[in-house]
Amino acid sequence: MTRMFVSLLALVAATPALALSDQPPAPAETAETAAAPTGDVVVTASRSGDAIPTDLIGSSVTVLDSDALAQRQTRMVSDILRDVPGVAVSRSGAIGGTTQVRIRGSESNHVLVFVDGIKASDPYYSEFDFAGLVADENARIEVLRGQQSALYGSDAIGGVISYATLTGREAPGITTRAEGGSQGTFSTAARAGGVAGDNVDYAVSAAYLTTKGYPAAPGGSRDLGADNLGVSVKTNWTPSPVFKLTAVGRYNYTRADTDDQAIAPNSPMVLGYPVITLVDTPGSYYKNSAYYGLVSAELNLFDGAWSNMLSGQITDATRDGYTSAGYSYGDRGRRYRAAFNSTVRFGNEHVRNRFTYAVDFEREQARVIDPSGYAFTGTNRSDTTGFVAEYELTVDQRLSLGASARIDQYSRFKGAETYRATASYLLPTGTRLHAAYGTGIKAPTLTELFGYSTGQYIGNPNLQPERSKGWEAGVEQIFAGGNAKIGATYFDNRFEDEIQTVYVFANGQYVTSSANSATSTSQKGVELYANIKLKDWRVDAAYTYLDAPQSVLAVASPAPADGSYQAPVPVITQAVRRPKNSASLNVSYIPDALPLSVTATLRYNGAMRDYAFSSSYQTLLVDLHDYVLVNLNASYDLTKRVQIFGRVENLLNRKYQEVFTYRAPGTTAYGGVRIKL
Repeated sequence: MTRMFVSLLALVAATPALALSDQPPAPAETAETAAAPTGDVVVTASRSGDAIPTDLIGSSVTVLDSDALAQRQTRMVSDILRDVPGVAVSRSGAIGGTTQVRIRGSESNHVLVFVDGIKASDPYYSEFDFAGLVADENARIEVLRGQQSALYGSDAIGGVISYATLTGREAPGITTRAEGGSQGTFSTAARAGGVAGDNVDYAVSAAYLTTKGYPAAPGGSRDLGADNLGVSVKTNWTPSPVFKLTAVGRYNYTRADTDDQAIAPNSPMVLGYPVITLVDTPGSYYKNSAYYGLVSAELNLFDGAWSNMLSGQITDATRDGYTSAGYSYGDRGRRYRAAFNSTVRFGNEHVRNRFTYAVDFEREQARVIDPSGYAFTGTNRSDTTGFVAEYELTVDQRLSLGASARIDQYSRFKGAETYRATASYLLPTGTRLHAAYGTGIKAPTLTELFGYSTGQYIGNPNLQPERSKGWEAGVEQIFAGGNAKIGATYFDNRFEDEIQTVYVFANGQYVTSSANSATSTSQKGVELYANIKLKDWRVDAAYTYLDAPQSVLAVASPAPADGSYQAPVPVITQAVRRPKNSASLNVSYIPDALPLSVTATLRYNGAMRDYAFSSSYQTLLVDLHDYVLVNLNASYDLTKRVQIFGRVENLLNRKYQEVFTYRAPGTTAYGGVRIKL
């Protein structure tokens, strides 16, 4: 592995001379000069920063463009992610409840999330909570599936999700939207973008959603309301054709009501045991705010043959919890991240080569706020330095090969090496074959290393990164002049050294800690998809079959007559909150001859399992039933600048749970107006 990495570095070091040879360099690929037959391009699939056609990417990737978000009237970003193959979303009750996203059976903290190019996970939790991410006007989502740690390091085991607002050049103009509806919900968004002079573009966007919510506790009456705000500022300054300076700032804020869990008179029965359930807890809520910032400078030389980018970013996250008695708890997390990328491109109109070398530095620090004085409240810190080498080859815009390798050095534990190889070939018939193989890592969190509550949770400084390896292979058929494609992908992953919560005996009592598991787990499955844009119609469909067996210690037999304690035993089950079968279908009718659009959305979530806990905190497994949700959206243009719209969600009023004991909303309806200037 080390020899491979050194060889790649040697090639990168030699490429500036190659770029200046007699063979003229090819210009950098862009959305305009290297568009795929389907028109979609992706920037997360390469560290070069180039926009790469999806038909030249060996990994599985889904693009949700601004039109898709608008036609499905997306208000919370997590909702549209349910339409992506391989993705499972679980929200704990109402808007504002913890919202986790899993890819291909991975854990939610195995998914790397970028928001406007900034690593957005909370440094304290080492996970991104989608609960407060409100969709902006004119935004775009990329979902890159499979192990991507060779490009991005830790957290990218399951894949990468990139959410980005469009620049002023991509979407100029002023747009504002306001809507209201069920559960006392009101949301609004505004955006202004454009170009100032010849060398500056800018975009300012804001989105706000407030709702009184509904009772999420079974049998409860307390509405769980939420307020969510997102503000983004993005600007690019290009004083010359070879230099560009970019600045991004973002602020997210969430204030949401919460309920506690306890044994209650109406507690559900599982295997004969009454289990802990959600109960009304008046006065309980949390506040979460996060500041994000990014500055980057890019220098392009020799007609785009050699580009260099230096960037720095910061994530500052704050979370505070309150009860009816006042302030209860809090935590603080901050991440500093710097990166240097250097890419060399050379070749001709038939063969294009691209070498990228990157260095990443990241510092994470976090601490607990505990008004009771019980927990350790000092600041813990961890540093990571990563070195990346990547090579990509494209032949006649049909064959694409890629290889990347990465070494991560950690200040708190042993370093890790990851690698990835990809291939894609587009036949003249429009049939595309693609495959990828890679490894991934997830570094231990600061909480797992240091603990968070003295005497209750003990950190384990001997933890090692979680590891994954896997492969995928797929086939895709493009037809109708590039306006339609259908595809199927098979994937097979294996996880090792997973970090699990364990009980240890210390100071005369049992306390919790973390340890690397000695066993491995596997996740395999099939993803099917279809994307069709023909005349007045747009159809997007996805289906996922996931086989993710997991061994858990749980009670396996009904409770004795006296309800006494039973020791847990190993039970093989599908990993919790990950259905074996899931699917979505979006059909939009957008006639050119009429100022009307209609979209119908069907989302199927198959049966899955979740954890339940008895009064003795025995782990039990509970079945959650499958369900189908139907949404119907429509919009009508009164003029070229004024549009009215409306939607109904959960049209059939299905009763279901995404997380055990958390009720989901019934039928809701919304309507509003959008103005474009």
